[in-house]
This record gives sequence, structure tokens and C-alpha cells, in this order.
Amino acid sequence: MNRTIKAGLIQEAIGPEIEANKALLAASIRSCKEKGVELVVLQELHNSLYFCQTETVDSFELAESIPGPSTDFYGALAKETGMVIVTSLFEKRTTGLYHNTSVVFEKDGNIAGKYRKMHIPDDPAYYEKFYFTPGDLGFEPIQTSLGKLGVLICWDQWYPEAARMMALKGAELLIYPTAIGWESSDSTEEKQRQQDAWVTIQRAHAVANGIPVISVNRVGYEADPSGQTGGIQFWGHSFVAGPQGEMLSVASDTAPALLVVDIDMDRSENVRRWWPFLRDRRIDAYELSRRFIDD
Repeated sequence: MNRTIKAGLIQEAIGPEIEANKALLAASIRSCKEKGVELVVLQELHNSLYFCQTETVDSFELAESIPGPSTDFYGALAKETGMVIVTSLFEKRTTGLYHNTSVVFEKDGNIAGKYRKMHIPDDPAYYEKFYFTPGDLGFEPIQTSLGKLGVLICWDQWYPEAARMMALKGAELLIYPTAIGWESSDSTEEKQRQQDAWVTIQRAHAVANGIPVISVNRVGYEADPSGQTGGIQFWGHSFVAGPQGEMLSVASDTAPALLVVDIDMDRSENVRRWWPFLRDRRIDAYELSRRFIDD
């Protein structure tokens, strides 16, 4: 028998009220259950608006301990629905130390594992270095009843090293909760180039490692509270790609969506036999441990 995972991707437009956001997501999670979903993936920092558009110490009030109220909430949903759920939370490790953390819940509601975002951006409207300490858990797949999940977060998706490390450690599926969008001053052509690059790099991770990729992005407009920029139009476009980069399903660029996708987990075995990239890697000739390799 083929091993197939029915995945549910929840692409949502988030508002200013945290409890309302959680209720909205809970309804979508329960809808996934009705559709026979086994694995639910939520977008990056889904409980609140994307607060990293500005630097303000008040936003640290959004952070929670793990375990904490949000892990109790989503853990209870995992147990109620009997699904594996991948969340993305603002973790307060201790006073003054915070992470951008994905928590994975097993079907029984227990925490299967967590991943702390390793690559932290610091760009206009994405001031994440102000808020998040880089992760210290490494690139370790999370073992679940559905298999080993290689969970990474947003900016991590631009780094082939992160995907490769997860694959080499046994990840059977790469998962990227994401928050990315357009700045209002960019031209239509530039916006398309950015989105195309975002899709292409993740499809390339699927191809290079011979495993499927799930990417779940926010959607909708979120204003810059400071008024210094035109805010962010999150471009949605959540998708699932197979192990040859084939697009299995793609969500809208402009509207919330619930994608339900069957992922053939056995296909990776055949693809890796046809294209044995892992076999032919020249590990004796690579020097990747330095920032820059001088002439």
C-alpha cells in the first residue's frame, strides 16, 4: 500500500484580536478534520498581526512560554481532532530572550517537538532581529506518527543548507510556515519576480532533496502601525510541491484558503532512485563552514 498523507494548509488573513484569530483558526482546523485531513499546517506567527513591521518593546507582550496558553489551546485541538498540527508561535524563553518557534503537536495533543527559527531577517518592514534570538535547536526533524517532519520557518526557506540538513537527518517532508508579501512601492513586474523567486527556491529544495515541500503563507493587507511604509500585502500563494518540484496545489494570492492535498510519501523513494543526488554529493570537496571562501 502507498503511504499517503492528507495535508491541510490554512492560509488566513489575520486581524488585530488574538482570540478572534484563534477562534477563526480553530474553525478551519475542525473543518480539516471533516475533510479527512491528517496533517494541518498553519502560517507564521498566526495568532496576531505581523508585529515585526515596527520595532517596539510593547510587542514583547505578545510572547508566551512554551508550554503555555497557546500550546494548551492547539494541543487540545490536536487531541480533539486526532490530527498532527504544525503551529508557529512567539516564544518567551525567559525575560529578554525570545524566539520565533514552530511547535508540532501529535494526534494525542502532546508536543511532538519544536523548531526555533535559525535565519532571522532584518529588512524594512521585517525587523525580526529586534524580536527574535536565532534558534539553538539546530536542523532536527520532528518525529511524528505521520513520519519525520522537517519544519523550518519563512526566511529559512531561502537557504539550501537548511533544507539539505533536514533531509540528511531523515526529514521526509519539508514544512515552511511563512509571512511574506509585497511592499506597496514595488512595481507590478518586481512583485512578480519576487513571488516567482519565492516559489522557485522552495521547489528547488524539493528537487534537490527528493522530498515534498509544504509552504503556508499569510494573505491580505496589514498596515504599518508607524505609517513609515505602505504596509505589507501578504501574497498568500500557499502551495504543496512534490519531490520533483511538481506543483500539487496552489492557493489564491488574495483570499483566505483551505487547501487539502494528498501527498504520496512513497514517491520520494522512487525519485531518489532515479535522481541519486545524495549519492553523488562530493562531500570531500565542499567547504561550507566559513562565511566566505577566499581565493
